[in-house]
Amino acid sequence: MPVVNRIADFAQDMKTWRQWLHRNPELGFDLPKTAGFVAEKLRAFGVDEIHEGIAQSGIVAIIEGQGAGPTIGLRADMDALPIHEETGAEHASQTPGVMHACGHDGHTTMLLGAARYLAETRNFAGRVALIFQPAEEDGGGGEAMVQAGIMERFAIARVFAMHNAPEFAAGEFFCTPGPIMAAVDEFTVTVQGKGGHAAYPHDCTDPIPPLLAMVQGFGTIVSRNHKPIDDLVVSVTQIHTGTANNVVPARAVFSGTVRTFDPKVQEMVIARMEELVQGTAAAYGVTAEFVYERGYPATVNDPGSVDFALGVAAEVVGAARVDGAVERMMGAEDFSYMLNARPGAYLFLGQGEGAFCHHPAYDFNDEVAPVGASFLARLVERAQPVG
Repeated sequence: MPVVNRIADFAQDMKTWRQWLHRNPELGFDLPKTAGFVAEKLRAFGVDEIHEGIAQSGIVAIIEGQGAGPTIGLRADMDALPIHEETGAEHASQTPGVMHACGHDGHTTMLLGAARYLAETRNFAGRVALIFQPAEEDGGGGEAMVQAGIMERFAIARVFAMHNAPEFAAGEFFCTPGPIMAAVDEFTVTVQGKGGHAAYPHDCTDPIPPLLAMVQGFGTIVSRNHKPIDDLVVSVTQIHTGTANNVVPARAVFSGTVRTFDPKVQEMVIARMEELVQGTAAAYGVTAEFVYERGYPATVNDPGSVDFALGVAAEVVGAARVDGAVERMMGAEDFSYMLNARPGAYLFLGQGEGAFCHHPAYDFNDEVAPVGASFLARLVERAQPVG
């Protein structure tokens, strides 16, 4: 896999950085060791500005190029997951119950590698803004950084990011224009009846039959209320009720997720759920509370930015190792907030065989880090050439 020669020269350094990050995972917005490590490296590289403490532990670093020009943003996420590691690696997590199970240690390393190269060479016009973001996994750090005003404050014109992809060939890039990852929302329905002794059901108002009817009704939203060609997933993932076999409970709760790409489909689902909940509750003589929480919006790539980024990827790894029409995915990503604020693209970089993301045996493939760093560096140089 061809990489920028200078980045290849410090590939072992990148491996060392990545494995330090893997041994020291942190969660959410509270990333003091991770952010401190990143800032220390950026200072050593000689970047021009380091702005710390954005959205608690986020960092934006600026590297000035040669002459006037726009600012391009490159983003990496830094947080880990609350999972007990089972890799058995020498560099395994030293924090029980927390590990880098999604490769954010690798994402941070690749952006640091690009930063080192760009700070040395500065073979681009304008500026590059290096965005190190907290709380991608849970908390919406991308939204928090956008709300903190980073796009306006640093005059970012376009923004790019990528994610590792286990089970795809190492060093291959893939993307698609338009929506690439779904909006993911959560719902909770609480059914309130009247509890009592199971031997006397006529003295009770059992919440379980209406709950089951509601769950079945939610299944019809996908099969009967939307166009088959529109991607939609409605999943009931939890049901909680009851305390004993001989007691009719007074209360029953179920919850789950909704995944969509089209806001119109999302609004249809919300309205239909509300109708099903309240209509079923009335039919069974119970009361019900329906709570719908909107999560990350769909991640929507700018087509022009996708074409440009894939051209750069082909330059790094060869056109045969680039796929610009991958199927969109039902997972979610809070880089969506940055793409809502500025045009750009979100790509995937294959990392070869191994456990999938969010698995306790997952580990980032250090061999692809120089490839990702080379792509990010070339992206800046080709987007904003000198002269």
